[in-house]
Amino acid sequence: MTADTSLALRRLGSDGPRVSEIGLGLAALGRPGYINLGRGDDLGHDRSVDRMREATWSVLDAAWAAGVRYFDAARSYGRAEEFLAGWLDARAVPRDAVVGSKWGYVYTADWAVEADVHEVKLHGMDTLDRQWRETAAALGDRLALYQIHSATRESGVLDDPSVLGRLADLRESGVVVGASTSGPDQASTIRRIVDIEVDGERLFGAVQSTWNLLEPSAGDALGEAFDAGLGVIVKEAVANGMLTSHNRTLAARLEPDLDGWGLDTVAVAAALARPWASTVLSGAVTVDQLASNLDAPAVPVDTIGGLPDLAEDPESYWVRRGRQAWT
Repeated sequence: MTADTSLALRRLGSDGPRVSEIGLGLAALGRPGYINLGRGDDLGHDRSVDRMREATWSVLDAAWAAGVRYFDAARSYGRAEEFLAGWLDARAVPRDAVVGSKWGYVYTADWAVEADVHEVKLHGMDTLDRQWRETAAALGDRLALYQIHSATRESGVLDDPSVLGRLADLRESGVVVGASTSGPDQASTIRRIVDIEVDGERLFGAVQSTWNLLEPSAGDALGEAFDAGLGVIVKEAVANGMLTSHNRTLAARLEPDLDGWGLDTVAVAAALARPWASTVLSGAVTVDQLASNLDAPAVPVDTIGGLPDLAEDPESYWVRRGRQAWT
């Protein structure tokens, strides 16, 4: 499978692989329900496994053709690893496709959109060992980055010597070890991730965190992580749909500031403009959404700089995010 690469490539940390400046996250494509505003309208009513596989492969095809070279999955993203592995094999995708996945959440929705509980956080050794085996079986040697899913200080995972030791073993096998973060205290978690050493060596080679125009509070800590040599993956750049045209009130209010660009395009561009961003994830569920996200490198600096300050109180932001409906 060949394509013309139009996206810039950046090193994921000081020792990691080269990834495209925009990557593709599969959180909203690998399962029938997720928390993106407007997703129900975007995907329609048919959420069968076959339909979701078809949608995922269509977006993956478009992403590859546009130069996307980083693809991000997780065990809790329903069948995301299965869909991605099937696509890599069916399309004979070359080895410059960099694949990351995560452990630490268990998918519990049983392929239902309106499940009471969609995923459960489990950060113990049993989950790590089981999900590593599952991910390795699905993705094999295509896996380049393995991350703790939504590490927090409260979960204790960053202070568990057995977990850290096992991750160090995986690092020694050649896999880049990373951690994703979430919640209003991301900055503290990121700084802890940077500081962790096992046998005198820094454990983590990458960190994946939420940063967007509504919730930029992790920015300074991400800059510190980048300066320390970690790759920085930005997730939720469009704030689970709140920074897209689906948020009609905000999109209309900002229209004079966007210079004709889509709100999602400018939101992704704002993340790309951070000097510490190695790659910014698109969470698109349609080819058209992906195309709009991928326009971000062309947005002028003046357009980004001309935006009003949209930052919210982090605590309030995360409470609202937690209340969004799975659709």
